[in-house]
Amino acid sequence: QVQLKESGGGLVQAGGSLRLSCTASGRTVSWYSMGWFRQAPGKEREFVARDSWSGLSTYYSDSVKGRFTISRDNAKNTVYLQMNSLKPEDTATYYCATTRVLRATTAPADFGSWGQGTQVTVSS
Repeated sequence: QVQLKESGGGLVQAGGSLRLSCTASGRTVSWYSMGWFRQAPGKEREFVARDSWSGLSTYYSDSVKGRFTISRDNAKNTVYLQMNSLKPEDTATYYCATTRVLRATTAPADFGSWGQGTQVTVSS
């Protein structure tokens, strides 16, 4: 079983940037496709970004495409989410998760292990 821990959240002004990290332990991230999700108060958890098993293909929600970038460093067992041009509507708790589902799924139910989340707050 893999354990995930997110970090890098915080308070930032609109237009600013943050880089989230997700460090895995117990198993190498190279076993998985990795995803980022977010959940705002009173809302359902939503897909943000994911990569493929190889890390060579990436997928983004329309709301973050062109602003966020997912990447990984298998040697550090860490996945990143670079967030640029942040908007107040990006405010949420951000979670990383793993999946071994082969198709390019974005459904939270297809992701098996989750971190505890890191809070991102974007002020206007």
